[in-house]
Amino acid sequence: MQAIFNTVKKIADFKTSILITGESGTGKELIAKAIHNNSKRSANPMIDVNCGGIPETLLESELFGHTKGAFTDAYRPKKGLFEEADSGTLFLDEMGELPLSLQVKLLRALQEDEIRPLGESKTVKIDVRIITATARNLGDMVNKGLFREDLYYRINVLTIEVPPLRERREDIPLLVEHFINKYNTRLGLAIEEVHPDCLQHLMNYNWPGNVRELENVIERSMVLAEENTLTSEILPPELLRQSGNSSGDDIFFWDEFSIKSNTKKLEKQLITKALIETKGNKTKAASLLEISLPALLYKIKEYSIES
Repeated sequence: MQAIFNTVKKIADFKTSILITGESGTGKELIAKAIHNNSKRSANPMIDVNCGGIPETLLESELFGHTKGAFTDAYRPKKGLFEEADSGTLFLDEMGELPLSLQVKLLRALQEDEIRPLGESKTVKIDVRIITATARNLGDMVNKGLFREDLYYRINVLTIEVPPLRERREDIPLLVEHFINKYNTRLGLAIEEVHPDCLQHLMNYNWPGNVRELENVIERSMVLAEENTLTSEILPPELLRQSGNSSGDDIFFWDEFSIKSNTKKLEKQLITKALIETKGNKTKAASLLEISLPALLYKIKEYSIES
């Protein structure tokens, strides 16, 4: 995730088209917002469009707008979302759901920086930064004829792949802390702690719904909590069943409540395990841990790990 944040800072001010990929619930929209908020366009609007959430018959009008009388229910002219996002950012989520019929018009808009509203004879110039996202494999869709190859390469100038939560478990304690603070404020609660056993279950679960599922579980648990501590008893039964079946290698033991201390403990365990797996090869261990070699060397020294 640190590598992703560094990429966001580097590319934020460029108009280059960005494709964000990853499973549902990994936080693709948050990455798009981070790009926009760190760019020179941050004072201008960022418009979000769920390409799978708008009926195909309405999507063209929503994106490009229409003139009065362009179709039966067009009683007044309407600006499209491209025009509303002028000088800002247009985020096209669920790009894999975009109908083939609209892919041609979208490609023209991206190539020419202009659109033509329905019923209009003239084009309208636009200045929009395009960020797209999908949970589907667009490359496979191109091979199957379900997605235009020319549009794929146009939106895929720079790709950011957001890993699923099960591949970055060390983020879980930090995310739990964030969501507790968020819902304490939103719901007027005063949850202060996560019981070690509860945190262990959260760490062992595979999170098919990713960060979105974790947030829902934390909100649910906070509402059900009788005191100021989240305990295993209030976790969803399915989560308890699955997290209790993890192999020994995947289980982390906690003996204190501090999320900060437990995060360091987890890092030390993962680094030790990676060094054992690679027989002390720090370059390979850094690759397994998905961190840079200098970062690994720093942490080995910080945690006094024998290598």
